[in-house]
Amino acid sequence: MSNVAKKPRPVYRNIHVTQILRYRLPLAGQLSILHRVSGALLFLALPMILLPLFDRSITSEISFEEMKGIVAHPLAKLVLLGLIWSYMHHFCAGIRYLVLDLHIGTEKDAAQKSAAIAFGVSLTLTAVFGLKLFGVF
Repeated sequence: MSNVAKKPRPVYRNIHVTQILRYRLPLAGQLSILHRVSGALLFLALPMILLPLFDRSITSEISFEEMKGIVAHPLAKLVLLGLIWSYMHHFCAGIRYLVLDLHIGTEKDAAQKSAAIAFGVSLTLTAVFGLKLFGVF
């Protein structure tokens, strides 16, 4: 063994606001926080954005055409893209948590891999639906 002393790791018991930016959360922790954020975003968007758009789309043909005009605006498409990401992320992370509840993949390496897969799948699905939203195909 070598006599070189290892540098002590920082201990974060009560994190101060100034330490938050330096704290490196593991990928699974980042996924967990974004799962909560995406769920809150979807919950708040439901009565303010999604239900009014749905109501407008089924009321009449004229209101449907008005709704199509609103959704065609680039800013509205960005908001919808954010909601698409929110749904896709929440869905993929939720599937991961259901599998974890079955005690599958609870080891550290497996949990990190499943978090990376959930991120990858949700971002890929968001990109596909985003391309469709912006009329690429």
